[in-house]
Amino acid sequence: MLDAIVIAGSDNSGPLRDCSNESYEAMIRIGTKPMVRYVIDALKESGTVRRIVVAGPKQLEAVLTDDCVSVVQTKYGIIENALKAMEHVDTSAPVLIATCDIPLLTPQAVANFVEFSLKHKADFFYPIVSMDEVFHRFPDIKRTSAKLREGRFTGGNLFIVNPEIVPQSAEKAREFVDCRKSPVKLCRILGFKFVVKFILNMLTIPELENKVSEVLGISVKAIITNYPEIGIDVDKPSDYQIVSEYLDRFA
Repeated sequence: MLDAIVIAGSDNSGPLRDCSNESYEAMIRIGTKPMVRYVIDALKESGTVRRIVVAGPKQLEAVLTDDCVSVVQTKYGIIENALKAMEHVDTSAPVLIATCDIPLLTPQAVANFVEFSLKHKADFFYPIVSMDEVFHRFPDIKRTSAKLREGRFTGGNLFIVNPEIVPQSAEKAREFVDCRKSPVKLCRILGFKFVVKFILNMLTIPELENKVSEVLGISVKAIITNYPEIGIDVDKPSDYQIVSEYLDRFA
């Protein structure tokens, strides 16, 4: 059993403002529940999570009254929120981290990711999903993806981290996150030859793992999962519409 952190501090000041006037994205209602509630329920029911620390606004306490859930008030970036929440979990074992914007997450997806991750030795586990699997389940969804030698994949929003490596890798991780949408800055971090190989679709999953491990100074492992729900995040109105229609089928 792992402790889990849910990152839920983002203001609702972006594209999702057209879908809801809630102050925070985590509180946006999809179907019958706030978006963060779906993630909490999936973690609780997975059979792999002991307690959950939510990094977000104090308002979340009104909808997260579970005994195993606590809210740590934060209002920083992704890395800063994770660091703050890490002070409130058991750091003697790996910690599961999720974002609040994956309301299709299922207990089975969580359990599968945890099971297959912990079969390996690494400091950081990251799920990737084949785009064939994504389109098979959600044909209308739009996802950022990367073409590798093994196929086209998209990333997930669930992670497992070894708390011992957090202090040494936090600054590099912050830099990586800040530069992720700038090809020029990424070239500076990853190296020009690596980026060219990526552009030409010549990279393999092990090469990608090795490079990110080198950059962050930790061991990184990509876990291929057949659960696309891990990567279906809601960050724009079209996502909101598709996810709402999907959840309505089971209401």
